[in-house]
Amino acid sequence: MDKSGANYAGLENINILLMLVGLLSFIEIFQVKYLNNVVEQDHRFIKKITKPMMGFNAFHSAKATIDGIETAHMIRKKQLTDENIPAYKQFMALAG
Repeated sequence: MDKSGANYAGLENINILLMLVGLLSFIEIFQVKYLNNVVEQDHRFIKKITKPMMGFNAFHSAKATIDGIETAHMIRKKQLTDENIPAYKQFMALAG
């Protein structure tokens, strides 16, 4: 996450609640100064595609459309996780 103090405080509170409940898995916090800029730059392309759309009628259709756009963008940027698995199978796993 970026260096926002509010995000850090919120995750710390969640970790305290997890400890009080008795769960042993906590959220690790990694802060990177310009992470938000990197995320916004990457999503600029998705925003450019979805802006002309008039809107979605249902949440599941919006999720499916945006998942497909993001996955196709990842494939175009060669961000596939495994070279041995065909691209269409990775697409189905990511958008599924």
